[in-house]
Amino acid sequence: MVSWTDRGEGSRREFLRDAAAAGAVVASASPMAALARAIPRRARGKSVAVLGGGMAGLTAAHELIERGFKVTVYEPVRLGGKARSIPVPGTAKGKRRALPGEHGFRFFPGFYHHVPDSMRRIPYGDNPNGVWDNLVDATGTLSARANGRPDALFLGILWAPNEILSVEGLRQILLEEILGGKGLRPDELAFFVQRLLIFVTSCDERRYGQWEKVPWWEFVQADRFSDEYRTIIARGLTRSLVAAKEEVASTRTIGNMGEAFVMNILGRGNDGALDRVLNAPTNEAWINPWVRHLRKLGVRFEVGQKVTGLELKGGEVESAVAVDWRGRKRRIDADWFVCAMPAERARRLWNKKVLKADPKLEGMNDLFVDWMVGIQYFLREKIEITRGHITFADSPWALTALTQAQFWEHRNFPKTYGDGKAVDCLSVDISDWDTPGLLYNKPAKKCTPKQVAKEVWAQIEAHLADRGEFALNKKMVHSWFLDPGVTWDPKRKRNRNATPLLVNTAGSWEKRPEAATEVPNLFLSGDYVKNDIDLATMEGANESARDAVIALLDRVGSKADPPAKYKLYDPPEFEPLKAIDRELYKAGLPNVLEVRGAQRAAARG
Repeated sequence: MVSWTDRGEGSRREFLRDAAAAGAVVASASPMAALARAIPRRARGKSVAVLGGGMAGLTAAHELIERGFKVTVYEPVRLGGKARSIPVPGTAKGKRRALPGEHGFRFFPGFYHHVPDSMRRIPYGDNPNGVWDNLVDATGTLSARANGRPDALFLGILWAPNEILSVEGLRQILLEEILGGKGLRPDELAFFVQRLLIFVTSCDERRYGQWEKVPWWEFVQADRFSDEYRTIIARGLTRSLVAAKEEVASTRTIGNMGEAFVMNILGRGNDGALDRVLNAPTNEAWINPWVRHLRKLGVRFEVGQKVTGLELKGGEVESAVAVDWRGRKRRIDADWFVCAMPAERARRLWNKKVLKADPKLEGMNDLFVDWMVGIQYFLREKIEITRGHITFADSPWALTALTQAQFWEHRNFPKTYGDGKAVDCLSVDISDWDTPGLLYNKPAKKCTPKQVAKEVWAQIEAHLADRGEFALNKKMVHSWFLDPGVTWDPKRKRNRNATPLLVNTAGSWEKRPEAATEVPNLFLSGDYVKNDIDLATMEGANESARDAVIALLDRVGSKADPPAKYKLYDPPEFEPLKAIDRELYKAGLPNVLEVRGAQRAAARG
C-alpha cells in the first residue's frame, strides 16, 4: 500500500543497475520500456488473458479494457485477492450479512497515488469521486507498550508543506516530534536520526549500489545499542510495518518507506490525509463496485480457474493451462498474457521454454516470502482505544490492530452483520510468525488456530492492561476469525500459509523482473515486479499493473494514452546534497553526513 506525487516527473527511484565492469550503479530512465522496444512489434489481436484477480489483476484489467482490449480475468479463489473481505462462514443470521473477516486490515497512507487514482474511476452511488470518497481519515495512532512503559500517541500533520525543509530542520522534527518520547536514550535517538539523514541525503546510485546490499540491522548498527533500541528501531520499523526480518531486510527498501512515511507526516506530496481507511468492509466499499464496473465495461471473469502452466510455441505463449475446482483442465487462448499472480505462484509457471526465452526470470527463485496474516476478534462491547492504528510495540508477534466499527459510520454493526450480538471488530495483523509467544512459548507457525487466537489476545492484554482507561476481558470476545489461507497440518504440527508476502531482502532487487519479459506476449504484474514503491503493498501491485499495460501498449504500437504513473515524493531541498553524494559515491567515499557523524562521535569520545 503506497503512493506517489508528481505524475511522471522526478528522478527519484529511477531504475538503476549494477555496471558489470566497476560495480557502479547506472541509471536507466525506463529499462522496462527499453526492453519492450527491443522486441519487434507484432500485428496480433487484442484479446488479453489476465492470470490472477487480485489487486494487480484487477488494475491491469481496468487499464486494458479502457483502451479497447478484450479482457478475461482468471482467478483461482476470489476476486480481490489479499485485499478482499472474507465473509465468515455460518455467521449470517436473519437478514444480516456474514461477519466481515479479512486477510488483514488495510490502510491507505497519504503517499498512495496509484490506488486512489483507480478508486476515483470506480463509480459508487452519488459519490463525486467514486470509491475514493469511501476513504475516511484515521486521525490518531497509538504505540502501546507493555510492562508499564509509556505509550506514544501521534496526531495530525506536523509541518506546513510549503515550509522550507533543511537537514537540521528535519533532524529537529525527527528528534522532538516523530521519534521523541519513544523511550530511547538520547544518544541512541540521536544516532538513529543521523542514520536516517544519511539515507535521505544519499543519491540513487548509493541507494541501489550500497544500501540495497546492506541489511537494515547492519545499517542502524543494532548490535551496538540497547534492547530498547533493537525493539523499536531495528525490529519495530521492519516487522510491524512491512513484515520483514530486520537481519535480512534491504536498507534501501526500509529507508525508502521510512522516508515516505516522514514526508507523509510532513504533508509533502500527499494524495489526501496522513492515514485513511475505508468506511465499510473492503468488498462493500471497493472490490464489489470495482468488479461491477469492470463487467459493465466488458471484462469477463472466470473464477475457480487455477493457472498451472504456460505453453510456448516459437518463443511466444501460445496458451495457458488452468485447472478448475473439480480438477478439470482447460486451455486458455489469448493474444497477450498478463501474469498477475504472486511471486511464489508465478515462478512455478517458468518451465524450460519460458526460461530459455527469458533466463532472467530464474532469479525469481531466490526471492523470499514471509507471513503477515490477520485475525479478527468480533466483540460484544465496543472499545475506544484510538481513532486509528495501534502498534503493540513489545509484542513477540509484532502485532498491529484497528477497531473498525468506528469508521463504518453508515453501518450499524449489530444490525448489519452476524447474529446481532457482535458490535465491533478488532482486526489484528500478525507480522512475526517465528518468535515464541507468551502463553505457549511457541511461534505462531507452530500454534493451532485456537492457540493463535488465545496468544494474540494475551499479547494485546499485556499492552493495554496498564492504560487504566478500560479493561480487556475474554468475555468481550463474541468470536474470532483467522485468515483461511492459514491452515493447520496435524501431522507436521505446524501451519501452512497460502498467502505469504514478498520480503525485500538485501540484494534482491537484481533478482526481481521487469513488467515486460523477453517473451513477446507475456507481461508481469504484481508487487514483486520492480516498481517505485518497492514493497509488498496494494500500491506496488497497482503500479506494476500499469507498467505491464504500458509495455503491452508499446509492443502493440498503440497510440492510446498510457496509464498514469506517479513517483514517491522527493524533497527538492536535498537535491544539492544528493548531487554532492553522487560524486562522493563515484569516488568510493561515504556520504558527507556519515563523515560528520563520525567526527562528532570522535569529538565526544
